[in-house]
Amino acid sequence: MAEQTQPLLDAQGLCAWYGAAQVLYGVDLNVQRGEVVALMGRNGAGKSTTLKAVMGMLAKRQGRVQFMGHDISTSEPHHAARLGLGYVPEDRRIFTDLSVLENLSVGQQPPRRWADGTDAPLWTPERLFQLFPNLGEMPNRPGGQMSGGEQQMLTVARTLMGNPYLVLLDEPSEGVAPVIVEQMAHMILALKAQGVSILLSEQNMHFAELVSDRAYVLEKGQIRYQGRMSDLAANDEVRRAYLSV
Repeated sequence: MAEQTQPLLDAQGLCAWYGAAQVLYGVDLNVQRGEVVALMGRNGAGKSTTLKAVMGMLAKRQGRVQFMGHDISTSEPHHAARLGLGYVPEDRRIFTDLSVLENLSVGQQPPRRWADGTDAPLWTPERLFQLFPNLGEMPNRPGGQMSGGEQQMLTVARTLMGNPYLVLLDEPSEGVAPVIVEQMAHMILALKAQGVSILLSEQNMHFAELVSDRAYVLEKGQIRYQGRMSDLAANDEVRRAYLSV
């Protein structure tokens, strides 16, 4: 992949708090167009908090966040979403009373273009049902009557209806069946092939290695390691220090 001068997402000196408790301490990270980047670490390391801070979902954050050339350091989450930053929360948050199709329609945004004028991926329910065949078999099923894995797929699909340039994906392999994890990996690689970038919070080393180009490793709210995913996979010392349970 050719180096790009302007990252799609660039966060510098990111700090975040829950109330008086500081969770992030000067996190620097970036994601290029068409790149999958894994944010790894143990439970409580600050992975989900980093995604929320980037998206603007925390009451107290500091640092600089740029997305698609826009400064979103102090923006509300809906502003970031309108710019094409998608967010898939760990706890799914689907509308349980709405059907699959109704959930998808809630996330719909207009088509987008890259800065060079080329069309960004345009997602429709039909395209998403190709990506997630399980959802295609239940378009009228209420979200509350779906399994956890199916709800996870629906959350991702609803986010894609916004035609995002970049997706913040929080723990996609957590608590779902292995067959769903496999489908999630296929989905991420399919998105990447179409130029969509992904910043992925993940603990599952095997899953992250399957889909990611680069990795950042967090420990106690600080970046302790960054590099190519293949280098992290081969570095027993770093994995023992920051990833092993």
